[in-house]
Amino acid sequence: MGRNRKGVLNVLIACEESQAECKAFRELGHNAYSCDIQKCRKTGNPDWHIHGDVLPYLDGKTYFTTQSGKRCTVRHWDLIIAHPPCTYICKLSSCQLYKEPTTACSVMGETIIANWDRVQALLKGREFFMRCLNAKCDYLAVENPIPMALAKLPRPSCFADPSWYGVKYTKKTCYWLRNLPPLMAEMMHNNPKSYVNASRGKYRSRTFPAMACAIAKQWSEFILDERSKKQQK
Repeated sequence: MGRNRKGVLNVLIACEESQAECKAFRELGHNAYSCDIQKCRKTGNPDWHIHGDVLPYLDGKTYFTTQSGKRCTVRHWDLIIAHPPCTYICKLSSCQLYKEPTTACSVMGETIIANWDRVQALLKGREFFMRCLNAKCDYLAVENPIPMALAKLPRPSCFADPSWYGVKYTKKTCYWLRNLPPLMAEMMHNNPKSYVNASRGKYRSRTFPAMACAIAKQWSEFILDERSKKQQK
C-alpha cells in the first residue's frame, strides 16, 4: 500500500501495543508512533513504539526515545488517536461494580451501594479518558466501547464496526472526534459474529488490521485535503 497523497502526517496512537493502526499509517508513508505502558508485540516494530506513559505526549511533548533506543523529534502531532483502557468504564463491566463487599459510594454526584475498589477504578479510568479527550491536537479521535451510564462520559460523535470492513466479527465501537469525519463503511460482511462472545480479556480491545487500514486511509486523506484547502486560501 503506497502513500495516498503528497504530504506526511505526524501521528500518535495512544495506548496501542499491537501497532495495528501505527503500521497502517506507516504503510501510507506517514510518520506514526504508538505509545503504551506495555512494550509493543513481537510482531511490531520497536523503532515506532514509545514504551511509557502517554500523558506527556498528549500535552504536546514531541521528543522521545523509542523502545529500540532511537531518539526522535517531531514538530507537532497532526493527529492523535487514543485507546484509553475501557476495563472499568465500559457498559459490559457495570455489573462488576456491585460485587461484595459493597458500601455507600459517591460517583459523579450520585450515591450508590457498590464495591469501593471498583468505584475508585471507574473514576480513575474516567479521568484518564478525559485527559485523552482533551489532548492538545487539532485532529483527535478517542475510541472506546459503549460506556456505562454511571461513567457519565460525553456523548460519542459516532460509532463504527469491524464488519464494515470485511471482518467476520461485529463489535460496536464508539468514537469521540475533534475536527474529523465519522468513519465510513467500505466492505460489509454479510453474517458477522459477536466478537465479545468469541474473545476474552485484552484481546477484545485490539483493532482489526482491516479496520486500522480504513482508519488510516480515511482520516489521513481528510486531514491532507483540509491542509491543501488552507494552503490554497
